[in-house]
Amino acid sequence: MIPLDRYQRDKGKPTRVQVYAALRDAIVRGELEPGQQLSENSLAGRIGVSRTPIREAIGRLREDRLVETVPQLGTFVARVNPTAIGDAQFIRESLECAAIRLSAQVAKEEDVAELEENLQGQDRARAAGDLDSFYLLDDSFHHALCDLSGHLSVWIVSERAKAHLNRIRRLSLGMPNYLDEMISEHRLVLDAVAANDPDLAERHLREHLRTVLREVPRMRAEHPDYFEGP
Repeated sequence: MIPLDRYQRDKGKPTRVQVYAALRDAIVRGELEPGQQLSENSLAGRIGVSRTPIREAIGRLREDRLVETVPQLGTFVARVNPTAIGDAQFIRESLECAAIRLSAQVAKEEDVAELEENLQGQDRARAAGDLDSFYLLDDSFHHALCDLSGHLSVWIVSERAKAHLNRIRRLSLGMPNYLDEMISEHRLVLDAVAANDPDLAERHLREHLRTVLREVPRMRAEHPDYFEGP
C-alpha cells in the first residue's frame, strides 16, 4: 500500500491534493521505481480512491517531470534528470540562502530552541538508523528556517521545484557517514542563526546545500538505472 496516513490527518485537504502528495512521496522514496509503468486502476485500488484524483495527480507529477507519458505505451515514473537536478539546486540555493539572511537577523531564543529540538531529533533518528524520520526532520529544519524569514512562500516554491533533487537526497541518506555530515552542517547553520550572523548563516547554508551534489556521481555509479542519459 502507498502510505496515505501522513496526509489523511488533515481532513481539510481535498483528496486530489492528498493523492498527489502520496504519489510524489512514493516516487521520491523509490517505492515507485524509475521506469515503472503507472496504471490508474492499480493506483486507485492501492490507495483506495477513484481514478479521477489519480489522473489529476499524475497530471501534476508530469508537470514536475516526475512521470512521463510515452505515446501508445503508457505512463511511467521518470528517471532522474541531471538537468532538473541542476535547476532545482539553483532554485533552492537562491531562495533558501536569501531567506536565511533574514531569518538570522530576526531569530529569537524561542526560535533557536525549536530548531535545537529538531536537531536533537535528527541525532536520535541517526542513532536509530531511521532514515525516514531523518528525512522528515531534515525537511522540517529547512522549512522552519525559511518560514522564520517571514516569507512563507519560499518553502512552497522551493519544494515544488526540487522533486528530482529530493530523490538524490533520499538516496544519499544511506551512504556511510552521510547523516553525521548532515547533522554537523545543520549545527553550523543553527549556531550562525543563533548568533544573528546573516553572513555566516548564508555561507554555512550554501555549503550545506551543495553537499548533496557531490553525491550525484556516486549515485549514478551505484544506481545507473535511476538516471537518464549515458
